[in-house]
Amino acid sequence: MTPKPRPPLPGGPYLVVGLARSGVAAALALRALNQTVVGVDAGKNDRPELTEAAGRLREAGVEVRLDASGVDLAARARTLIKSPGVPEDAPAIRAARERGVVVLGELELAWRLIPNEFVAVTGTNGKTTTTEWIGHVHREAGLPVSVAGNVGTAASSLIDRLAGDVTVVCEASSFQLEDTVAFSPEAAVLLNLSPDHLDRHGTYEDYVAAKLKIFANQGNYDVAVAPANLEVEDLGGCARRVTFGDGPGPELSHRAGYLWWDEQAILPVDEIALPGAHNVQNAMATAAVCLARGVDPEAVANGLRTFAGVRHRLERIAVKDGVTWVNDSKATNVASTIVALEAFESPIHLIAGGRGKQQDFSPLAPLVAERCRAVYLIGEAAGDLADALEPTDVPIHQAGDLEHAVAVVRTSAKPGEVVLLSPACASYDQYPDFEARGDHFRALVEIGRAHV
Repeated sequence: MTPKPRPPLPGGPYLVVGLARSGVAAALALRALNQTVVGVDAGKNDRPELTEAAGRLREAGVEVRLDASGVDLAARARTLIKSPGVPEDAPAIRAARERGVVVLGELELAWRLIPNEFVAVTGTNGKTTTTEWIGHVHREAGLPVSVAGNVGTAASSLIDRLAGDVTVVCEASSFQLEDTVAFSPEAAVLLNLSPDHLDRHGTYEDYVAAKLKIFANQGNYDVAVAPANLEVEDLGGCARRVTFGDGPGPELSHRAGYLWWDEQAILPVDEIALPGAHNVQNAMATAAVCLARGVDPEAVANGLRTFAGVRHRLERIAVKDGVTWVNDSKATNVASTIVALEAFESPIHLIAGGRGKQQDFSPLAPLVAERCRAVYLIGEAAGDLADALEPTDVPIHQAGDLEHAVAVVRTSAKPGEVVLLSPACASYDQYPDFEARGDHFRALVEIGRAHV
């Protein structure tokens, strides 16, 4: 597909609000273009990762303010770049809008300054897996690709670093999409929708509206991929719609034990590399967006057979004394944890909790009752989770934090059972991100000299 022209970037000086991974990448990219950039973060100077980021930015010529709201800086900027973790009602954002300052998200910045074809992927669950899977299929086909977005590589770190034939496959969260203005990827994928991040968006309707912005500005020559059974009738935009799902009808269908592209069998479903019904859906979405854009069907099939998966998502990290330890730290909502519980037949010791998102935890109860031997709760949402799971009669341990949870479960898990970290909550009460939570879990397991 031929990339579309991009609208110009509004002029500087630039104020970048939020100096986590995306904000740092945006500020450095703008400085590389010789722009005047000020970076601000409300975090305190005692956070090592923030101090390190501030040092990098200052070396590049970015003025940095920490432990500051940034309200006083809005008057100095013509354009504000908003990191995805910064809420819309943050003081600096309100001050900028009141002054007529243009506010853009980091993803929009990257897309405007990278002239390559974009394939954007969103959904409540499966975004990271599918984004990486699409990248893997491109590599199997010998097509140049760069994977970026919500986790891992920030999209704006790719500015001025890619050859013209490289496809950017980009995971896009609801936080990123709500900050888009003209964002119009050549191909967009919506995997699924269920309530999430209601603490940020307020209502499920607003959350869905943020997700659908991935399609809003697409044109007639673009591709929009979505589930055939999606409850949303109008995706928006003008792109060619391509559906995936079970039975006849969708362009990419699962029937008679095969994945089909129209009437062409792509591969048997039992050859898909990753287990679980949710990964059949991810594989279908991957195949649909690749085949709709002309990727060779044989390469697509090979890519679906050989993908190894991603870290922190149903990642088996060790087996010790017959007990399997699984890191699913990326499960930050109820729907993700349900998928994880459905993935195992063996008795499960579930470690869950963290910072809640105003979710209803009660949908976990039937699967916990059916599949869990015990539950170990951590973090701020432990009380709410305990209330939701009390009717199951499954033993519930208030562990407080991950270290105590692992210590307790280590004494009770038996050979043939599974220890599953699948929190159903965000990590921000005790960790900077879900990766740090998963890495800590791995380290705690390794302390026990578990072996893979």
